[in-house]
Amino acid sequence: MIDFETPVPVKLKGAGGGLWVTIDPSHPEDLLTSEIDKLFVKLRHLTVNASVVLDLGEDSNTPEYQGLIDRIKSRLIEKFDVGRVSTPPKKRSIPTARIRQRDVSRGWDHHRSDVLMLRGRVRSGQKIDTRKHVVITGDVNPGSEIRSGGDVIVLGRLSGKVHAGSPDNTDAIIFALEFNPTHVKIGKISAAGSEEKVGARPEFAYVEDKKIIVKDYMKASPFRKMPWPEAV
Repeated sequence: MIDFETPVPVKLKGAGGGLWVTIDPSHPEDLLTSEIDKLFVKLRHLTVNASVVLDLGEDSNTPEYQGLIDRIKSRLIEKFDVGRVSTPPKKRSIPTARIRQRDVSRGWDHHRSDVLMLRGRVRSGQKIDTRKHVVITGDVNPGSEIRSGGDVIVLGRLSGKVHAGSPDNTDAIIFALEFNPTHVKIGKISAAGSEEKVGARPEFAYVEDKKIIVKDYMKASPFRKMPWPEAV
């Protein structure tokens, strides 16, 4: 199952001839050190005298987490013979007025999107779970499951199980260029789909009178009623 709301405790990647370790400090320290050990054991042949950056995001250079950084640093040097261990350089602060001007020039705020964009097909057995709206540019295969806190938009064939408006938002919609799910749920209202293939045409599902209704998108587009995006 892919849970886009649960952050990974530790991620590692190569950077400039060294290693960049991204750490989520919201997790317990014993879990963090365990995950770091697993990654460095696999790459032991690359860690000797390596330059390592410990990145705790916005908390990388705060006094609150300095002790955690120091303990991880000592552990890496003693256990894996790394060379230099540092934190990312501080970013220059941007005046609030400039931030607002930049965001308005872009139309709306890209960094705080409430939409999860996925490119590619969703395979059988794969599960996607998020509180955001979901837009998938690809087919959703039979045997897959999608659960979204908002709308589900599929630019391809929709099969499998789909739940929009989780847990109780009945204003959400489910749209697909080819609408053929085996089970549909919007908020707390559900309906069985069809195992048989229907005509390949854009359709959408929504809730009306406590029932799920499926309509032809070309005859009754739900997007015409949506508001304009607002600049932040």
